[in-house]
Amino acid sequence: MARKNLLGGLIADSASGGDDAEKPARAPRYSKGAIGAVSQSIADLKNRAILEIDPFQISEGGLRDRVEHDEDAHAQLMQSIREHGQQVPILVRPDPETEGRYRIVYGRRRVLALRDLGQPIKAMVRDLDDREAILAQGQENSARRDLSFVEKANFARQMRDAGYDRKVICDALSTDKTLISRLLQVADTLPVELIEHIGAAPGIGRDRWLALAALWGAQDLDAQDGIAMLAVQANARSDARFEGLFGWLEKRGGAKPAPSPAPRPVPQKRALTRADGKTLGQVIRRGDTLRIELSRKAAGGFDDWLAENIEEIHRDWLATRDEQGR
Repeated sequence: MARKNLLGGLIADSASGGDDAEKPARAPRYSKGAIGAVSQSIADLKNRAILEIDPFQISEGGLRDRVEHDEDAHAQLMQSIREHGQQVPILVRPDPETEGRYRIVYGRRRVLALRDLGQPIKAMVRDLDDREAILAQGQENSARRDLSFVEKANFARQMRDAGYDRKVICDALSTDKTLISRLLQVADTLPVELIEHIGAAPGIGRDRWLALAALWGAQDLDAQDGIAMLAVQANARSDARFEGLFGWLEKRGGAKPAPSPAPRPVPQKRALTRADGKTLGQVIRRGDTLRIELSRKAAGGFDDWLAENIEEIHRDWLATRDEQGR
C-alpha cells in the first residue's frame, strides 16, 4: 500500500523552514583573476569527486518518481549493501537555502537504506538547476528501466504540471511524444490517490493501464470509491490490486464493448481487354470507390496518355451529359 509520506525525514523541510523544492539552485559565483581560477578548479574537482555524506543531510528534491514504498525491496537493498557495500553513488546538488545540506537528484532508495543502516552515503555533488536535475533524474530512471508504466505516467504528469514542455518530458523519460500522450492520458484519467493505492504494478503494461483508464472514465466514480474497493486487498501485491480493481470495474459494466467494425464490401471486378483480346487490366469497384488498374506492358503507353488526359475526358463527359440533359 502506498504511503502518504514515503521518505519520512527526507521530505522534511530544511532548517530554514520553507518548502523550497521547486526553487532553482543558485550557481556558485567566482571572483575574477587568479583567485577565481583556483576557486573554479576546486569546484571542478569537487564535481568529479565522490563524497561520503551523512544521509540525514540530504533532503527531498525534484519530482516523486515512486508511487509506493516496497518494504520487501527495501529490505533486499539493505541486505545487499550490508554484504557488498554501496556499489553505485547517488547524485545530489547543494541545497540553495541551507549551507551544508543537499537535495536528492536520484538515488532515493539508497538514501533510505543507508539511513536505516546508519552508514554514510557515497554521492556525486553537482551544481544543477531545476531543469537539469529533472532531466538527470528521469534519464537515470529510464537507463535502469525499473520504473513501471504508471510511475512513468505519474512522473510525466508532475513534469507537465511543473511547467515543463513536451520535449523536456520526452528527454527526461527517453521516449517520444506519442508515448508521453499515453502516459498523460492515464495520469489525467485516474486520480493520483487511486494510483498510489494501486501501487507501481510492475507487471502491468501500457495497454492494461489504458484499458483501466477507459473503464474508470466510463463510470461516475470518485477516488474514494476505488480506494474503498482496494482496501480489501491491502495486503496483496500491487499487480493483484490492479487486477482486482480492473475486475470490479468490469463487473460494474462501466466499459461498453467496442462495436464490431462493419464488414468491408466485397470488391466487384471487371476485366479490361484490348482490341486483340489480350488483357489490358481491370476495373475494381468497392463501395463508393472505383479503381482502374492497367498493365503498363499491355497498355503500351495508353496508361500514360490516360493519366495526362483523364481530366479533359471528364470535362468532355460532363459537357455531353449536360447537353443530353437538356
